[in-house]
Amino acid sequence: MSKEQTNNVIYISHLLPDEEMQELLKNSELGVESIEFSISENLDHLDKTIETYKERLVKMENPPLTLHGPFLDLIPATFDSMIRRVTMERFEQCYQVGKLLGAKKIVYHSGMIPTVYYRQGWANQVSRFFNDFLRDKDGLEIDMENVLDEDWRLLRDVYDQVEHPDFGLCLDIGHAHAMTGPDMPVEKWIEILGGLIGHFHLHNNDGTADTHSAFDRGSMDMESVFSAIREHCSPDVTFTIEAG
Repeated sequence: MSKEQTNNVIYISHLLPDEEMQELLKNSELGVESIEFSISENLDHLDKTIETYKERLVKMENPPLTLHGPFLDLIPATFDSMIRRVTMERFEQCYQVGKLLGAKKIVYHSGMIPTVYYRQGWANQVSRFFNDFLRDKDGLEIDMENVLDEDWRLLRDVYDQVEHPDFGLCLDIGHAHAMTGPDMPVEKWIEILGGLIGHFHLHNNDGTADTHSAFDRGSMDMESVFSAIREHCSPDVTFTIEAG
């Protein structure tokens, strides 16, 4: 990134052992994106998970924190009241942890599965879920992430219908590249979504599978991607490195 964007916070996804994370974070301004509270078993034993993770954060010198929200088996677009209630409860648990630990943002998946859900009406249902979820909340940014989304259109439709100042989008460039390939380059996603993007997940792949590879191990031109970010996104957009 350019020197003009020195206020960007860069997070490291907490996929590595704590000792390696401590080494990466030592004497740096890097933050951590925790996946600890995306795991249902940890949410089932929430008080213990919180206390344990607080201790781990202290050993990492309490870096800036972002949370990755729960996603497995959760469906914001569901029409089933019981599934919606469980999804809401899991999202709520993570949100309260974020407030307690002083996280800056939480990333939740969009939940779109192209072979399961019809596009028609999907954004209406997801935006209704997030409007209900965010009704009594403030001060913690919520960014909805693309995973299996085939293009940016439904993400934008959801954004346009969620009436809350803390709601934005997380563009996972590796997911976008794997799902759409060269016919719909990531730079186009960035151009279209632009200032709606509050956070990025960064990793590379060859365009055929979501491999979470290093920046130089894939077919995406990362210099071109960063150039598009500089041109189209807010200067205080943040990033998480999710490369293996």
